[in-house]
Amino acid sequence: MNTRTRVLTGAALAVALGAGTFGAVSASASAAPAAKPAAVAKKSDSENFTTTTHLTIEAATKAAQAALKAAQKENQRVTVAVVDRNGNTVVTLRGDGAGPQSYESAQRKAFTAVSWNAPTSVLVGRLAQTPNLKDIPGTLFLGGGAPVQLNGAPIAGIGVAGAPSGDLDEKYAKAGVESLNG
Repeated sequence: MNTRTRVLTGAALAVALGAGTFGAVSASASAAPAAKPAAVAKKSDSENFTTTTHLTIEAATKAAQAALKAAQKENQRVTVAVVDRNGNTVVTLRGDGAGPQSYESAQRKAFTAVSWNAPTSVLVGRLAQTPNLKDIPGTLFLGGGAPVQLNGAPIAGIGVAGAPSGDLDEKYAKAGVESLNG
Protein backbone atom coordinates (compact mmCIF):
# COMPACT_ATOMS: atom_id res chain seq x y z
CA MET A 1 0.00 0.00 0.00
CA ASN A 2 1.26 3.41 -0.86
CA THR A 3 1.42 6.28 1.64
CA ARG A 4 -1.63 8.03 0.27
CA THR A 5 -3.80 4.91 0.59
CA ARG A 6 -2.59 4.33 4.16
CA VAL A 7 -3.40 7.93 5.17
CA LEU A 8 -6.88 7.77 3.62
CA THR A 9 -7.56 4.37 5.21
CA GLY A 10 -6.39 5.67 8.60
CA ALA A 11 -8.57 8.78 8.30
CA ALA A 12 -11.62 6.70 7.34
CA LEU A 13 -11.00 4.37 10.28
CA ALA A 14 -10.68 7.35 12.67
CA VAL A 15 -13.97 8.81 11.40
CA ALA A 16 -15.73 5.47 11.80
CA LEU A 17 -14.42 5.00 15.34
CA GLY A 18 -15.37 8.59 16.22
CA ALA A 19 -18.88 8.12 14.90
CA GLY A 20 -19.24 4.87 16.81
CA THR A 21 -18.03 6.48 20.03
CA PHE A 22 -20.36 9.45 19.54
CA GLY A 23 -23.27 7.11 18.91
CA ALA A 24 -22.45 5.10 22.03
CA VAL A 25 -22.18 8.25 24.16
CA SER A 26 -25.43 9.57 22.71
CA ALA A 27 -27.17 6.28 23.40
CA SER A 28 -25.81 6.25 26.95
CA ALA A 29 -26.96 9.79 27.52
CA SER A 30 -30.48 9.04 26.35
CA ALA A 31 -30.58 5.89 28.45
CA ALA A 32 -29.51 7.77 31.60
CA PRO A 33 -32.20 8.08 34.25
CA ALA A 34 -34.14 11.33 34.15
CA ALA A 35 -33.13 13.94 36.70
CA LYS A 36 -35.47 14.33 39.61
CA PRO A 37 -37.65 17.43 39.40
CA ALA A 38 -36.90 20.23 41.84
CA ALA A 39 -38.58 19.89 45.19
CA VAL A 40 -42.02 21.39 45.27
CA ALA A 41 -43.06 23.21 48.41
CA LYS A 42 -45.99 21.70 50.19
CA LYS A 43 -48.92 23.76 51.26
CA SER A 44 -47.80 23.28 54.86
CA ASP A 45 -44.48 24.97 53.97
CA SER A 46 -46.22 28.27 53.20
CA GLU A 47 -44.97 29.79 56.46
CA ASN A 48 -41.51 29.69 54.89
CA PHE A 49 -42.44 32.11 52.13
CA THR A 50 -43.64 35.67 51.82
CA THR A 51 -45.26 37.63 49.06
CA THR A 52 -44.29 41.21 48.37
CA THR A 53 -45.96 43.90 46.32
CA HIS A 54 -44.08 45.89 43.71
CA LEU A 55 -45.05 48.66 41.32
CA THR A 56 -45.36 47.68 37.71
CA ILE A 57 -43.09 49.47 35.25
CA GLU A 58 -46.20 51.25 33.98
CA ALA A 59 -47.12 52.51 37.46
CA ALA A 60 -43.54 53.58 38.19
CA THR A 61 -43.39 55.47 34.90
CA LYS A 62 -46.77 57.10 35.58
CA ALA A 63 -45.59 58.28 38.99
CA ALA A 64 -42.28 59.60 37.61
CA GLN A 65 -44.06 61.45 34.82
CA ALA A 66 -46.55 62.99 37.28
CA ALA A 67 -43.72 64.23 39.51
CA LEU A 68 -41.81 65.63 36.53
CA LYS A 69 -44.95 67.31 35.19
CA ALA A 70 -45.63 68.95 38.60
CA ALA A 71 -42.11 70.37 38.58
CA GLN A 72 -42.37 71.56 34.98
CA LYS A 73 -45.59 73.45 35.79
CA GLU A 74 -43.51 75.52 38.19
CA ASN A 75 -40.60 75.86 35.74
CA GLN A 76 -38.32 73.63 37.80
CA ARG A 77 -35.68 71.46 36.17
CA VAL A 78 -35.49 68.22 38.08
CA THR A 79 -34.74 64.54 37.84
CA VAL A 80 -37.20 61.97 39.19
CA ALA A 81 -36.29 58.43 40.26
CA VAL A 82 -38.56 55.59 41.33
CA VAL A 83 -37.09 52.63 43.20
CA ASP A 84 -38.74 49.36 44.21
CA ARG A 85 -39.08 48.01 47.74
CA ASN A 86 -35.54 46.65 47.58
CA GLY A 87 -34.10 50.01 46.52
CA ASN A 88 -33.49 49.00 42.90
CA THR A 89 -34.10 51.76 40.40
CA VAL A 90 -37.15 51.05 38.26
CA VAL A 91 -37.27 54.28 36.27
CA THR A 92 -35.41 57.60 36.20
CA LEU A 93 -36.51 60.61 34.19
CA ARG A 94 -34.08 63.48 33.82
CA GLY A 95 -35.98 66.62 32.93
CA ASP A 96 -34.68 69.06 30.35
CA GLY A 97 -32.00 71.22 31.91
CA ALA A 98 -31.73 69.26 35.17
CA GLY A 99 -28.32 69.57 36.79
CA PRO A 100 -25.82 66.72 36.61
CA GLN A 101 -25.98 66.13 40.39
CA SER A 102 -29.74 65.63 40.28
CA TYR A 103 -29.60 62.15 38.74
CA GLU A 104 -27.81 60.42 41.61
CA SER A 105 -29.46 62.62 44.25
CA ALA A 106 -32.96 61.64 43.08
CA GLN A 107 -32.09 57.94 43.24
CA ARG A 108 -30.56 58.26 46.70
CA LYS A 109 -33.56 60.21 48.03
CA ALA A 110 -35.94 57.55 46.68
CA PHE A 111 -33.79 54.80 48.26
CA THR A 112 -33.76 56.62 51.60
CA ALA A 113 -37.55 57.16 51.59
CA VAL A 114 -38.35 53.51 50.89
CA SER A 115 -35.70 52.24 53.30
CA TRP A 116 -37.21 54.07 56.27
CA ASN A 117 -40.81 54.28 54.98
CA ALA A 118 -40.85 58.02 55.58
CA PRO A 119 -40.46 61.24 53.63
CA THR A 120 -36.83 62.31 53.61
CA SER A 121 -37.72 65.69 55.15
CA VAL A 122 -38.86 63.80 58.27
CA LEU A 123 -35.69 61.73 58.27
CA VAL A 124 -33.53 64.87 58.21
CA GLY A 125 -34.83 65.57 61.71
CA ARG A 126 -33.65 62.17 62.92
CA LEU A 127 -30.05 63.10 62.14
CA ALA A 128 -29.99 65.29 65.27
CA GLN A 129 -30.38 62.19 67.46
CA THR A 130 -28.43 59.80 65.23
CA PRO A 131 -25.95 61.71 63.06
CA ASN A 132 -24.25 58.56 61.75
CA LEU A 133 -27.41 57.63 59.79
CA LYS A 134 -26.00 59.73 56.97
CA ASP A 135 -23.07 57.30 56.73
CA ILE A 136 -25.25 54.47 55.43
CA PRO A 137 -24.29 53.86 51.78
CA GLY A 138 -26.78 54.97 49.16
CA THR A 139 -28.76 57.29 51.42
CA LEU A 140 -29.31 61.04 51.18
CA PHE A 141 -31.00 62.88 54.00
CA LEU A 142 -32.36 65.89 52.14
CA GLY A 143 -35.98 66.73 51.44
CA GLY A 144 -37.25 65.31 48.17
CA GLY A 145 -38.00 61.63 48.79
CA ALA A 146 -41.41 60.10 49.49
CA PRO A 147 -42.35 56.48 50.11
CA VAL A 148 -45.10 54.74 48.18
CA GLN A 149 -47.11 52.65 50.62
CA LEU A 150 -49.69 49.91 50.43
CA ASN A 151 -51.52 49.25 53.69
CA GLY A 152 -48.84 51.24 55.51
CA ALA A 153 -45.96 49.14 54.16
CA PRO A 154 -43.39 50.65 51.78
CA ILE A 155 -43.47 49.22 48.27
CA ALA A 156 -41.47 51.90 46.43
CA GLY A 157 -39.82 55.28 46.82
CA ILE A 158 -39.92 58.38 44.66
CA GLY A 159 -37.05 60.85 44.76
CA VAL A 160 -36.86 64.25 43.13
CA ALA A 161 -33.77 66.45 42.95
CA GLY A 162 -32.87 69.69 41.25
CA ALA A 163 -35.34 72.28 42.53
CA PRO A 164 -33.94 75.11 44.66
CA SER A 165 -35.18 73.48 47.89
CA GLY A 166 -35.87 70.06 49.33
CA ASP A 167 -39.40 71.22 50.14
CA LEU A 168 -40.13 71.73 46.45
CA ASP A 169 -38.46 68.44 45.50
CA GLU A 170 -40.60 66.63 48.06
CA LYS A 171 -43.75 68.39 46.87
CA TYR A 172 -43.12 66.96 43.39
CA ALA A 173 -42.29 63.49 44.76
CA LYS A 174 -45.61 63.51 46.63
CA ALA A 175 -47.38 64.46 43.38
CA GLY A 176 -45.95 61.25 41.94
CA VAL A 177 -47.24 59.25 44.90
CA GLU A 178 -50.68 60.87 44.61
CA SER A 179 -50.88 59.95 40.91
CA LEU A 180 -50.92 56.29 41.96
CA ASN A 181 -53.93 56.80 44.22
CA GLY A 182 -56.16 58.18 41.50
